[in-house]
Amino acid sequence: MARADRLLRLMDALRRLPAPVTAARLAAETDVSKRQLYRDIATLRAGGALIDGEAGVGYRLIEDPALPPQSFSRLEIEALVLAVGELSQTGDDALEQAGQTALARIIATLPDRQSRQALHTVLRSFRPPRDPLAIAVDMSLLRRACWEELVLDLSYRDLAERRTRREVWPLGLSYSDRTLMLLAWCTLRQDWRRFHVPRIERAEATGASFRPQRVPLLRAFAARQAAGDA
Repeated sequence: MARADRLLRLMDALRRLPAPVTAARLAAETDVSKRQLYRDIATLRAGGALIDGEAGVGYRLIEDPALPPQSFSRLEIEALVLAVGELSQTGDDALEQAGQTALARIIATLPDRQSRQALHTVLRSFRPPRDPLAIAVDMSLLRRACWEELVLDLSYRDLAERRTRREVWPLGLSYSDRTLMLLAWCTLRQDWRRFHVPRIERAEATGASFRPQRVPLLRAFAARQAAGDA
């Protein structure tokens, strides 16, 4: 693991885990030896991170200089916790973990009173996580293709069980209670299409880019949807 990534994981662990956190727990979280963990703590301190504690006692992150001070109303805190709790309904473990990590970072920057409010929210999602969708493609590739405007070559099985090959410009992903859809511009049909992600059998980046077409296409799609609803 790269040094920068390792230090970022260590900061995340200090934010997320109940303090004081033992060196053994931090070493396990970052997949390093305790000797390396002590060196990483020293590196973060030298970089300005205020980390209280010592070997044999445990560590506590007092101040995170990477984030500016933040403040939220109690209802805003409730909304954030509820929204992250709902991510379990997507069936996407990586997305759920990302939400939990982001929430932990936010809570770490709050004043003590608001941090306690985040631990004792009254709006909670108690729905059991849905069964994961049977997805054959790499979700990280689909997300990256949408973000970076990468052209994808898809092998797709439609609802009539016909198999086709499509070159698409991926625009976004939408989650529902029953499925996950990829909105894309289909170069074959020269139109927008929604693809059921569980029916995508293969996805590969072609190396081509459709930048800067993503935003204009999304605006045009939204305008057509609005006109259809009128």
